[in-house]
Amino acid sequence: MQTCVTFLFFLLLSAGSIFAQADSNATPGGAELPNAPAPALATPADSHHSSSLFGTVTDPSGQIVPEALVKLIDEQDNLKEAVHSGANGAFIFQNLNAGHYKIVARSPGMGEYISPLIELGEADVRIVPNVVLPLNGATTEIHVYGRKDEIAEEEIHIAEQQRILGVLPNFYSAYDWNAPPLGAKQKYKLAVRSVIDPVAFLSYAAIAGIEQQQNAFSGYGGGAEGYGKRYGAVMATATIARLTGSAIYPAIFHQDPRYFYKGTGTFKSRFFYAVGESVMIRGDNGRQQPNYSHILGSLTAGAISNLYYPPGDRGTSLVFYNSLIDIGGSAAENLVREFLLKRLTTRGKGDTAQ
Repeated sequence: MQTCVTFLFFLLLSAGSIFAQADSNATPGGAELPNAPAPALATPADSHHSSSLFGTVTDPSGQIVPEALVKLIDEQDNLKEAVHSGANGAFIFQNLNAGHYKIVARSPGMGEYISPLIELGEADVRIVPNVVLPLNGATTEIHVYGRKDEIAEEEIHIAEQQRILGVLPNFYSAYDWNAPPLGAKQKYKLAVRSVIDPVAFLSYAAIAGIEQQQNAFSGYGGGAEGYGKRYGAVMATATIARLTGSAIYPAIFHQDPRYFYKGTGTFKSRFFYAVGESVMIRGDNGRQQPNYSHILGSLTAGAISNLYYPPGDRGTSLVFYNSLIDIGGSAAENLVREFLLKRLTTRGKGDTAQ
């Protein structure tokens, strides 16, 4: 999907002849896990001051624990709310005021988990890490639950079926705000699936055609040979950017390369959220952090592109120019994701994302 939206963004810029002599190849919601409970699929609260806590209950081996009783306790030890973890082990507490809270979880045949005191600010969304129920040595019950990697594989299966109008790939939009993080294996798998998609090759061809028409990178020359060189350069840069920015660096920095659809709040809040996600990203720990993965991926692709672009177009200016274009294209892409694509995206068998 990124290459398709980037192509549209490229068209807008090329109309003003900005790319006459420059590179232009820059490259949460409703997707539900099977049988996932409603609380685990909730989106962020609309209120400016409301906050949320969420997490996943597991046992010491990392297996998820469904139907665990999870309590929210304030700093005066008052019970504020109680829920049961869903079939995917997830729980969420929403519409909370700023303050200090702790989580207490238990399940039949297992020990009790009590979290440290958690400080929650206004409009804060926090994940409660490592909600692990100890095994009770006195019990002989055996519980078998789905593993985290199995849930992540299901997330990949959902993502790979997401297409705009059933055609254009929309693999990197996450419509489940509380979707579990992808493992390194899933990040690589989704990146490879993205770069080999047939629609991606058509997008490369269109961008190379526009460059040819504008005689961008004139060192490549004209005719079929010049077009072939431009096509190869576009494909190489896009592939390197995708593999580094969506797989290699996210695995190193433990960041989730997907865009998490917000879908609630005012137009202004959603607008700035979408634009901000071009330089911010959700970490595997559930917190927002600088998007090192995308930025370094763009710089890496730009640096390597100096090996195959015409000598007259090489240099540090090419690297940083391409990176800025890529970040701007990502911001435009996120706005399209937030305000347009959900209703147009199908998830297999013609089902539109809800």
